[in-house]
Amino acid sequence: MEEATQVLSYFAYLLPAIVVGVVAYYFFSSHTKNEEGRRRYLIQKEAQKQILPLRLQAYERITLFLERIDLNSLLVRVKPFSDKIEVYENLLVKNIEQEYEHNLTQQIYLTPECWNLVNAAKNATIHVIRQGVMHEKDGNVDKMRQYLLQSFMEEISPSQKALTYVKKEVSELF
Repeated sequence: MEEATQVLSYFAYLLPAIVVGVVAYYFFSSHTKNEEGRRRYLIQKEAQKQILPLRLQAYERITLFLERIDLNSLLVRVKPFSDKIEVYENLLVKNIEQEYEHNLTQQIYLTPECWNLVNAAKNATIHVIRQGVMHEKDGNVDKMRQYLLQSFMEEISPSQKALTYVKKEVSELF
């Protein structure tokens, strides 16, 4: 009996120490988690200060790319130097591909949806050029240019659609 009382008294002395130990453990673990979260937030905030200008520059370059491959500006900027439609088609497509390759690295700063839309605009523009060549197979280069310009007088070009999305995405950054 005396041994049971002695064990009970030891347990009575140990119980407060155990309770304090458990409370201290939970307090310090939650404090450590909060500090880790705060450090991550500060690091992310500092990284955002450095990345935001790079992202904005990427959006600017993509905007310039989309403006340059827009058929209205492309046909004015790239003049035919031959009367052969196929030569002019190759020149236009080559110009678009060069612009695309020049801005290819900007995709790391854009969202995947935005980059996919830019890529689709490029491919759609090339497709429209090839359709113009098929439509004016018997004509000359000037008729093909006229056909391409008229085809986008009434509807929005693929690059303008992509540009609208880019503007929307940039507005979401702020």
